[in-house]
Formats: sequence, structure tokens, C-alpha cells
Amino acid sequence: MSGSHSDVGTISSKQLWVATSLTFAFCLGEAAVGYFSNSLALMADAGHNFADALALALSAFAIWMATKPADSKRTFGYHRVGILAALVNAVGLVAMAGAIFWEALQRLYAPEPVQSGPMIWVALLAITLNSGIAWWLSRAAKEDLNIRGAYLHMIGDAAASFGVVIAGIVIALTGAYIADPIVSIVFAALVLWSSWGILTESIHVLLEATPAGLDLAKVEQAIRGVAGVLDTHDIHVWTVSSGLIAGSCHIVVADQRVSNSQQIHQNVAHMLEHDFRISHSTIQVEAEGCGGH
Repeated sequence: MSGSHSDVGTISSKQLWVATSLTFAFCLGEAAVGYFSNSLALMADAGHNFADALALALSAFAIWMATKPADSKRTFGYHRVGILAALVNAVGLVAMAGAIFWEALQRLYAPEPVQSGPMIWVALLAITLNSGIAWWLSRAAKEDLNIRGAYLHMIGDAAASFGVVIAGIVIALTGAYIADPIVSIVFAALVLWSSWGILTESIHVLLEATPAGLDLAKVEQAIRGVAGVLDTHDIHVWTVSSGLIAGSCHIVVADQRVSNSQQIHQNVAHMLEHDFRISHSTIQVEAEGCGGH
């Protein structure tokens, strides 16, 4: 067995809790302004901000759980908590987008008066807040699926808030209240788009499928290319969590001293980690002619 569990990004759970508190406080104020100004777009944006706060909270919780050591019952520790958090985030976003889309359809047929001034100013504040947090999360989002879910939440909401500003300006200049539900529908579509990739990738990981971008045939070829390996079979590669890829395989070597076989084993493990980022490998060594399958 080879490799070590990798750390989760560069963001601490304490920092994420701070971002969660700021986002949650803002979404309460935005929802109140949206209710009194009768703006569905603003209330939808507040709902997405609430989802943002939940996403950040789940990410913080997942990072904290991932630091807990493995034990006899959870031999990989709690690394999968981050994947589960990403899945919950994505499912929540899809449900929220559906609710927004339904309400917006009702208002398309019967537009309601909306106060444009509060829409514009609150949406501008939302853009500032969400863009700042998204920029802060951007580095860790490249490496961690859970953080990427929270990052996409913030990017999506910043874009949606920009749409609210546009709708507010249109309403202020033309009195076309239908701009409010139109922006809400666009917003719902954006939410679905941003959550779909996270949803499918989370399911992909939970099904222990081969990691995206990794060609199992090339892994097999590389194993066969290690000096001393005569054959290989039963190759499996899967993702435990973002940044932690595990693999297992059987290799066939010549009937020889155990120390020589161990050196081949170590060479295969090193190659898997160096060439394919498989940091946790389990390799079973079989002697040629023994028929160990």
C-alpha cells in the first residue's frame, strides 16, 4: 500500500464560516428588500444567496470532517464528506431553480408592479459581496470539488445579480415589469447550468467510476512497462475525494527473491503516483506460474 491522503485546498473551515455568516446576513436583508419591493428576481437572488451560505457551510463542515483521522470503521477517514456536500449543494440548486422557474412563469402571464430602485442598489451590493468571495475561493476551487461547488454558487449569483441590475434599469426606464420574471427565468437556467456539472461529477465519484481524464488502458500499459512486470490484471482506479485517487491491481513477476519482487512493487507504486496521481495504491504481487487470480 502506498501514498498518503492529501490536504483539502488552501481554505480553512474557519475562513469559510466567516464567509458563510456574511452571505447569510446579506441574504436576509436582500430577501426583505425583495419582498417589500415585490421583485421576484431579487427574492430569487436572495434564495440563491441562501443556497450560497448553505454551500459555504457544507464546505466548511466537509473540510473540518476531512481532518478527522481514519479509524477501523472508516479506513479512508471522512474524505467522502466533501463529495456528499457537493451533491447536496447541487440537488438543492436544482430544486431552487425549479421553484423560481415556476413562479416566474406565473408572472409572465400577469406581471406585477416592482420598485426598481431597491432592486438595483441591493443587486449591486450582492455583486460586490459574491464576486469578492468567489475570487477568494478561486484558487482552492481548482483542486477540490466541494470548494468548486461553493465557488460556482458565488459566480452564478454574481452573474444573476447583474441580471437583476439590468432588469431594474429596464423597469425604471420603460415601466416594463415583465423584465422581472424574464430575468428570473434566465437566472433559473443559469443555476441549472452551474449545478449540473457538480451533480454529475459527484455521482461519478460516488459510483467509484474511473476518474475523468484518466485512461485506464494507458495505466495498464504503463504498469506493463515497469521493469520486472510480466503481466497485470484486475486494475481498478477510483476517486475517494477531490485530490485523493486510489487504485488497485495485480502484477505478475518472475519467481524470485521477495526483496526483488518488493522493489518491483515499489517501482509500480511510484510510477502510478508520479504519472497518474494515484496516491493510494494497493498492489498484489503474484509469482509467474502460480496462477494467483
